[in-house]
Amino acid sequence: MDNPILKKKILSIGELNTRLKVLKSDGKKIVLCHGVFDLLHIGHIRYFRQAAKMGDVLVVTVTPDEFVDKGPDRPAFTAALRVEAIASLDAVNFVAVNKWPTAEETLRLLKPDYYVKGAEFKDLNADMTGKISQEAAIVKEVGCKLVFAEDIVFSSSNLINRYLSQFPEETEEYLDIFRKRYKLDDIIKIVTKMASLDVLVVGDTILDEYQYCSTLGVSSKDPALALHYQSRDLFAGGALAVANHVAAFAGNVQLVTLLGDHERHEEFIRSQLAANVTPHFITQAEAPTTLKRRFVDGYSFTKLFEIYVMDDSGLNKDEDAKLCGWLCEQIPKFDLVIAADFGHGAISGALVDELVNGAKFLSVNTQANAGNRGYHVITRYPRIDFGCLAGHELKLAMRNEYDHERIMTDRLARRLGCQQFVSTLGKRGCLVWGRDDDLLGIPAFAGNVVDRVGAGDAFFAIASLASSMGVPNEILGFLGNIIGAEAVEIIGNKKPIDKLNVKKHITAILK
Repeated sequence: MDNPILKKKILSIGELNTRLKVLKSDGKKIVLCHGVFDLLHIGHIRYFRQAAKMGDVLVVTVTPDEFVDKGPDRPAFTAALRVEAIASLDAVNFVAVNKWPTAEETLRLLKPDYYVKGAEFKDLNADMTGKISQEAAIVKEVGCKLVFAEDIVFSSSNLINRYLSQFPEETEEYLDIFRKRYKLDDIIKIVTKMASLDVLVVGDTILDEYQYCSTLGVSSKDPALALHYQSRDLFAGGALAVANHVAAFAGNVQLVTLLGDHERHEEFIRSQLAANVTPHFITQAEAPTTLKRRFVDGYSFTKLFEIYVMDDSGLNKDEDAKLCGWLCEQIPKFDLVIAADFGHGAISGALVDELVNGAKFLSVNTQANAGNRGYHVITRYPRIDFGCLAGHELKLAMRNEYDHERIMTDRLARRLGCQQFVSTLGKRGCLVWGRDDDLLGIPAFAGNVVDRVGAGDAFFAIASLASSMGVPNEILGFLGNIIGAEAVEIIGNKKPIDKLNVKKHITAILK
């Protein structure tokens, strides 16, 4: 930066604190504004001008890039650019990049006389993050005064969506249509209402182990790939991941799954489950807990090969009968039953019958993987309310490689007696079928794809909640693709989808 005036106005947070102490000793009244200010616009300029009139010195602190939580591909501008733009305004005396995610510690450090927020933050109950309420408490703590500017409210997110969208043209055209059909508040209310659901998740436990390596080359003695070990991760996958995703949105979640009697990993599994997941573990005799060990290139994140540690024979006849009898009593207690069926023995044919006959609303995914491909299909369920399959699983279920996914989705959904059905198609988005509606295609919203493992499970989990609530097809597909976009940015099943991040993602994309 060559401008000497801007250099004097842009300080570190520590330098700013020192400068303000001197100004306060001279009797100056300090005014603080804080925010992301990702796209500087007339609303910000008016806001700063109003704030400057409330005291003698206007200070602006900016959220660092790593703490910006406005949705995908944000911030559009780096902190350095955002700070430079703000410093160029005459109304602003000093500007600094914050060190923390929120203004709470900044308020405690700087102790301004006035803390000014925009008019859109005046209703504290409308703040989904709760940050403004927390900041209001700190304002009171440090003896500051919280003031709200009054002017026309502009949205950086809206301007960025209109002029700096990261989506392809056809996706942006779709979103323009969606914004006209549905209100943001109505979509957020659907996500919020999911908390009223009590959900039973039944399915296979899978532990996903990632062995990160670098390739050394081919062994000198054998035609074998030689790898250099770097590190290891272990994630709770399969029905465990589905239960955790559901638990982030729903109320109470009961999980029923199989663990082995050796190599059980129960302590680890319990430590990974969300607080509102109540596990009911069934022990499979003479079997390990299913573990899928993936060897991954640590640089490119390419999966090199996998090893399955499993016994997919399931429970013996007597133990399975006991489980079916117990579940027969439990199933009617739940609003929704989710069968996360990975084909590794947890859900027997007899248990399928119990789920089909007893569930108020039954949601099913049957995953095709290397351990079951060719014989594990969703048609083992004679009736379901909501089904969700990936494109290759759809083809497998229909024993048809050549017909269009639209034709196969319609035929399969009708065959299963579904209320709704989704075929997920990766970067092509998803197809949503409804009993009384046209089949819809919803584009994908994913940007930064880190790892696709677990994305389908996340989509299935939250789409199941939405379907059980009877949401329209288009909203169902929209929510599912938002969840998918969040999931592909997470390594494996390292953490469940976060409801607050989903709400922010929805808000950012629809503004």
